[in-house]
Amino acid sequence: MFIYVTASSQKEAKNIAGIVIKKRLAACANIFPISSMYKWKGKICEEKEWVLILKTTKNKSILAKKEIEKIHSYQVPCIMEISVNPNKKYRKWMENQL
Repeated sequence: MFIYVTASSQKEAKNIAGIVIKKRLAACANIFPISSMYKWKGKICEEKEWVLILKTTKNKSILAKKEIEKIHSYQVPCIMEISVNPNKKYRKWMENQL
C-alpha cells in the first residue's frame, strides 16, 4: 500500500515521514518537490509543495492516515491510499520493518 501525502515544505514532509516510520506505521518514505494547482475559496492557486509516498501495509495504513491527520499543518490535507503489489522480497522486508 502506498499513502500519497502532500506537504507545505520539505521540513514538514520529513517530519511526517519520521513520525510514521518511528511508530512503525510505514516502512519507508519517498519525498520529492512538486508544483500543485488547485481551487481554494473560489480562486485558482499554484504552490510549491512536497510529496511523500509512504510504503506500508493495508492494516497499518488506517493508523498511518489517522496519525498524519493529527500532525499535518493543512486544514484539508491530501492523504490518499494507492493499492500496490510489491515483489516478495520487498514485501518481506517491509513487513519486518512494521
